Amino acid sequence: MPYYVYILGSNTGTLYTGVTNDLERRLLEHRSERRGFTGKYRVSRLLYYEVADDVRSAIAREKEIKGWRREKKLRLIDTVNPAWAELSDAWLGKRQTLRPPRADSG
Repeated sequence: MPYYVYILGSNTGTLYTGVTNDLERRLLEHRSERRGFTGKYRVSRLLYYEVADDVRSAIAREKEIKGWRREKKLRLIDTVNPAWAELSDAWLGKRQTLRPPRADSG
């Protein structure tokens, strides 16, 4: 079973890194949340994801990315998604782009 490590972004530039075995379901959950980090900061746009073969390696990668400074996360997103397009368009039928402020740290 594949596992996904992903980064979501908000209109204000907030980033969130997570891991799941069902990326589409998890995105829909994030978008319907009213509480918690993603609900509070309206973090719901899929900007980056990668696939891992097992849960242990996915969790290790998630922790690695979460430990990075903001600039390194932004560079990772830029490598695969330089336009900062919403990557779930094909699944959810929306077209959105996001380019967050880069001055924040996190």
